[in-house]
Amino acid sequence: MVTNQSLHNKIQLKARRQELRKNLTPAEAFLWKHLKAKQFYGKRFTKQHSIGNYIVDFYCASEKLVIELDGEVHNNTKAESYDDIRTDYLRALGYLVIRFENKMMFDNLQSVLQEISSHFKKPYL
Repeated sequence: MVTNQSLHNKIQLKARRQELRKNLTPAEAFLWKHLKAKQFYGKRFTKQHSIGNYIVDFYCASEKLVIELDGEVHNNTKAESYDDIRTDYLRALGYLVIRFENKMMFDNLQSVLQEISSHFKKPYL
């Protein structure tokens, strides 16, 4: 049986999570400004959170919501396959995974934020 304790933020991934937090992509840093400190509808988001052996960009526990930002590195067959396997794993555990291209953060942030909030159990927009 997999427990919540053994599934989230495994100690073996701590150093990698810390490294990723210190080196956010520009798109991750931009979105984080809007999600951090419960300022987005009072929801608590964490950045670079691990679930199982995967580290997700953003996670909201109360909504079982995972947000992934995809840059150019995701635009190849190998990366797409890895992303699909990871998404299937997370969905099988009951998490909702939504993905955005990095470019969307800068070109259409309001649309991104609306999309995120539309997946809350009690939509706000």
